[in-house]
Amino acid sequence: MPIYALGDREPTIHPDAFVHPDAIVIGDVRIGAESSIWPSAVLRGDYGTVIVGKRTSIQDGAVIHAVAEFPTVIGDDCVVGHLAHLEGCVIHDRALIGSGSVVLHQANVFSGATVAAGAVVRNRMDVPAKALAVGVPAQIKLDASSEEMINAAAAVYVANTHRYKAELRLL
Repeated sequence: MPIYALGDREPTIHPDAFVHPDAIVIGDVRIGAESSIWPSAVLRGDYGTVIVGKRTSIQDGAVIHAVAEFPTVIGDDCVVGHLAHLEGCVIHDRALIGSGSVVLHQANVFSGATVAAGAVVRNRMDVPAKALAVGVPAQIKLDASSEEMINAAAAVYVANTHRYKAELRLL
């Protein structure tokens, strides 16, 4: 699988994590236990640090990048949907980032919040706990996120982590 050091920047991947062979991990990227990185996802810690907590899924085609001034931090039990782009932001525990969405520098997505598919969370924007961010640019709908849905989705991907580690084979 393409896991690269860049100079003295090396990834740290917990042995209980799953990184798909077609994902790319470069530089200062830290991946926690039971987290999963799916096909075509790119996690690039070339200038800054990317941290993925425990039991978090980074789904197919997602791009996670950091700049020197702003690390990208994704908490525990998060779901980052297909083709999402995160850069220089903080995603707190138990948040969901929808497919095709973008979360930019110094933005915060707080616990239990959801960024809807295709939404763009601008620089320095906060998505409050349990809120839903929708649209371009994102607008906030308070108390419109479902923590139960986030927890269920995160659990599915933890199960997939174990399944893929045990059963995935190249034909």
